[in-house]
Amino acid sequence: MDVITRAAELFGNSPMLKMAGRNISFIECNREAQEIAQSLYHKGVCAGDIVAIVAPNSGEMVLLLLGLLKAGMIAAPLNYRFPEERLRKTLEKLCPRLIATGGKEGLTGFSTVTIASILDHPHNSETLDPLPDFGTVEGMHRPVTIIHSSGSSGEAKAALHSFANHWYNALGSNANIHFGKLDCWLLSLPLYHISGYSLLFRSLISGGALAIGEQDESLVQSLQNFPLTHLSLVPTQLYRLLDNQKSTPLLRKLKAVLLGGSAAPKSLIEEALRQHTPLYLSYGSTEMASQIATTPAPIATIQQSSGQLLPYRELSVAKDGELLVKGLCLFQGYLQGGLIQPRTDQEGWFHTADIGSFSEKGEVTVLGRKDNMFISGGENIHPEEIEKALMMIDGVLEAVVVPVSDDEYGQRPVAFIQSIEEEKPDEQAIIEAMQTMVGKLKTPIRYFPVRQWITLPGSQKSDRAWYQKEASAPSGSSLEP
Repeated sequence: MDVITRAAELFGNSPMLKMAGRNISFIECNREAQEIAQSLYHKGVCAGDIVAIVAPNSGEMVLLLLGLLKAGMIAAPLNYRFPEERLRKTLEKLCPRLIATGGKEGLTGFSTVTIASILDHPHNSETLDPLPDFGTVEGMHRPVTIIHSSGSSGEAKAALHSFANHWYNALGSNANIHFGKLDCWLLSLPLYHISGYSLLFRSLISGGALAIGEQDESLVQSLQNFPLTHLSLVPTQLYRLLDNQKSTPLLRKLKAVLLGGSAAPKSLIEEALRQHTPLYLSYGSTEMASQIATTPAPIATIQQSSGQLLPYRELSVAKDGELLVKGLCLFQGYLQGGLIQPRTDQEGWFHTADIGSFSEKGEVTVLGRKDNMFISGGENIHPEEIEKALMMIDGVLEAVVVPVSDDEYGQRPVAFIQSIEEEKPDEQAIIEAMQTMVGKLKTPIRYFPVRQWITLPGSQKSDRAWYQKEASAPSGSSLEP
């Protein structure tokens, strides 16, 4: 029995999808997924084929993903906001059997179909052909998704996940934050991101519903329109919600607000606590199919760790401080040239390139990225450690630290900071606070104000290479992009 049929039998007419003016039950989702699978077969797509999807979140996209799962095909949702040239190069590397888009527009050089045309079943739905049975032990190891990593260096990698990877990640996540039949989780993150797609499995396993707002609907509107109990956010989204008087009382009524994606400033966490937001901190990765560690309960105070290691995951720390992971959630490898390239060492560990620590109590603390590290005066410097300290200073909203050349020390840190205008600290106050928190060597030697961040294409991550280039410019301009 496949996972969607199982969910239909367990949860019946309970809603799996909630949309404006319409709910779709688990039984209906199962039937729709079966019809979509048949429609895909009629189009000549076979089990094991890659189907790329270029579309924003929608109920139709979720149904297509369920249909692909039932048909044994590999879903490859892509960032529809990518420039066409980048999409074209990504698709050339994927070589998908079919490309489904959210609208009528096509992609130059590719034959595409709309999601609507796939969902428009031309055959008699009462006489469906029997589908292959993927609910077997062997079926657990079949590939089901290709999710591209966010790419901290700007080059996203195509991570291939098996059914088991998603299944066990969801089991471990649900064991930590309960999500059941009477609950409703907003699909607030894109389905082309691992944190968005992972919610499908959490729903299918537990019976919780997923809410999907209209494409242009704000998070504030979604909070008002749906009976939400759970919400996943990145820091920017949480900041905007806490800054809106309409959303703050709705946030505190939720059972869980899961925060991940990047380090959150002290001021943001403090405001969330002040507003009694049930905030869970999390550390995860595309390669581990989403969450790796999460706080076991809503946090009550500012803390450095990202929570405790979840079930079905293993974690170790290398001699140089790099976090290594493995377990049932670990992906199959990166897809390159049509082949799966495993990325584990001889003992089966995946090297995350994150630097951190792992306590005897199972708490995971992430300090920064190994590839961002530089050496100053013979000491290893992790920019993220300095950024976290900067964001502990009242009035500093966000920070990016990069190295510049220095004759005496080799390299020294400089900082770009975005401040809350009415609470903006002066440079001397920042220097004094930083020397107390991280010492003189790690205290940035220059500070540049930022109004709007320059990010990597299709990502919310700051483009460190751009800032390093600007910081090293001879003019020493004020650098306000």
